[in-house]
Amino acid sequence: MLINIENQTNFDAPLQELEAIACELTHREIELIITDAPTIQEINLSYRSKDMPTDVLSFPLEGDFEGVPLGSIIICIDFVYEKSELLGHTANEECILLFIHGLLHLLGFDHECDNGEMREKEELLIKKFNLPDSLIVRSYI
Repeated sequence: MLINIENQTNFDAPLQELEAIACELTHREIELIITDAPTIQEINLSYRSKDMPTDVLSFPLEGDFEGVPLGSIIICIDFVYEKSELLGHTANEECILLFIHGLLHLLGFDHECDNGEMREKEELLIKKFNLPDSLIVRSYI
């Protein structure tokens, strides 16, 4: 298994789907933390100086050495439920979308400063795994 999960909630994460996506993009382990809004807000403040909750955070580890994990993805369950209800898809689908977004950041993609490469990669994965629109695509709607 590539994903080491620390689930701080009662959400039943779609691990099989997450593993399939992870295997598509990397051979390195990934730490996945699923937490609540107050916890992710504390992390966001501590590491990014932003005093607000967010949907997903990624913390890559430097270097591609044998046995070294790729990094950590933290998903906020409150955003998973809120966005899935708002956009009319399942909580599992929303969790997977956030995981893809976080994983692409771990792999070095950055939609804030690239020329659409992250959006393109995200859209390819969304089509391949039959998922609803991505976070990036949503921002243009």
